[in-house]
Amino acid sequence: MCPSTTARHCAPASRHPPGDEMNGCCLPKPVPERSAPEKVPGGLAVASGPGHDRVAARPIAGGASFVGTNDPAIPQDGEGPERAVTLADFLLSPTSVTNRQFEIFVEETGYVTEAERLGWSPVFDGSERPAFANAPVGDGLPWWHIVNGANWKCPEGPDSTIAGRMDHPVVQVSWNDANAYANWAGGRLPREAEWEHAARGGAIRKRFPWGDEEPDDDKALCNIWQGNFPHHNSLRDGYLRTAPARSFAPNALGLFNMAGNVWEWSADAFRIRSMGIGAQQRNALAARHGERVLKGGSFLCHISYCYRYRIAARTAMSPDSASSNVGFRIAFDPLESGAVA
Repeated sequence: MCPSTTARHCAPASRHPPGDEMNGCCLPKPVPERSAPEKVPGGLAVASGPGHDRVAARPIAGGASFVGTNDPAIPQDGEGPERAVTLADFLLSPTSVTNRQFEIFVEETGYVTEAERLGWSPVFDGSERPAFANAPVGDGLPWWHIVNGANWKCPEGPDSTIAGRMDHPVVQVSWNDANAYANWAGGRLPREAEWEHAARGGAIRKRFPWGDEEPDDDKALCNIWQGNFPHHNSLRDGYLRTAPARSFAPNALGLFNMAGNVWEWSADAFRIRSMGIGAQQRNALAARHGERVLKGGSFLCHISYCYRYRIAARTAMSPDSASSNVGFRIAFDPLESGAVA
């Protein structure tokens, strides 16, 4: 279990005004805010798209379940306490949305992501050098850099490409971008309780989608960091950054990469269920910026530094934020009898 003192974060900063420090160590210090991007055709409110995403989605039986844990590894993130919930039946995409799927969406709608309109986005660079001659993001986390020209088509900056990665998760997408895609596909982002229920394979207490066995530097059960973060990745799992969306063994419900690979946006606003002063301050900051919950961890997580690839783990960013390790998958409500997707 990761002590709270080492429970630092492998996700980048939100697009908050300077001076708004995150409580604890959830995220690096905020990056300079830019003017809100101008709305363009194919913006956040796009028409519902074809039903191919729904056809591939896995049915998830609802009922009595739970969210969170009574054994939190990083309590300051609001992982606990465990809370009883009742869920309706729903469907969930077996994978995170891929570059190929997102490209089809963009071609059909003309949608322009927020990172494209803003002109920059955070990119991980483990060498701690001034990546692409761009500014570092936040004191104490020199491996995150503001990279001009980084977006979903060029995830690491203008000299990068998604060629050869069309079956990998799309990244550099904000919560707003993810909702635009979900609306087009006729779906929505999953709620945190739905995401956890699906990752566990139902109302079953387990730490990871496959059970309680810990992945480590020699045992590649998912795409996380292996080695000495952030300087050396042994690549034991075969991947420096993202892995294909259909990689590693799926869980009992046929869902891939519910641990590691990329963080996944959820529908929920971020909130810590505690009356403690620190929690209330963190909640006030999250509410001020409209922060949303992300689940699953990413290829940058490691037990020594960011033990957030557990099912109950969580983090948050503002809805206009994006990064090179954040993507999403979509959920669907069951169709009414006689309805056509």
